[in-house]
Amino acid sequence: MSRVVIIGAGGHAQVIADILWRMRDAGLDVLPVAYLDDNAALHGQAFLDVPVVGAVDQLGQVEHEAVIVAIGNGRIRQKLFLGLQAQGVQFAVARHPTAVIAPDVQIGPGTMICANVVVNTGAVIGQNVILNTACTVDHHNCIGNHAHIAPGAHLGGDVQVGEGTLVGIGAVVLPQRRLGDWSTVGGGAVVVKDVVAGTTAVRYHTG
Repeated sequence: MSRVVIIGAGGHAQVIADILWRMRDAGLDVLPVAYLDDNAALHGQAFLDVPVVGAVDQLGQVEHEAVIVAIGNGRIRQKLFLGLQAQGVQFAVARHPTAVIAPDVQIGPGTMICANVVVNTGAVIGQNVILNTACTVDHHNCIGNHAHIAPGAHLGGDVQVGEGTLVGIGAVVLPQRRLGDWSTVGGGAVVVKDVVAGTTAVRYHTG
């Protein structure tokens, strides 16, 4: 059995817990055993039948085989992931049973794939990525480490999404666009040209 500890205990973490339960219902030998969160007010509580047992630095006290970092903020998620990776921690992939993933797609450790996500052939998904509810990632996309594709966002074919980039809710990225590292695409935006690293594109319609 793969016992999984979830780092964080907020709403995002609870979605991951639900995905792990759905994976278990589908016959996979996975079990969410605990949340770890530095917010002491949450300690002793339970969400979706998973207890919050302590702070992040108590990971070594919880029996587990794998971890998922469940923090929405990309910079914090990256820092926690890299810190745990340096300690030799093993990471799980949370993949909802309703997700449709082409057989040749590469998925990095620590990635979360929510309900009704579609990822087409030739795509490469990095480490510690969030593919949120009902987003679509078309053929031969490359999604960088720590990126977040928000609910209902749609990426055309051969899109490159940089490390840590956020593609907002309902955004559309046209084929062959390049989104630089740690850029942000606002909710509902339509990206028709490349987005420079570290910048924000809001309703990006400029030709």
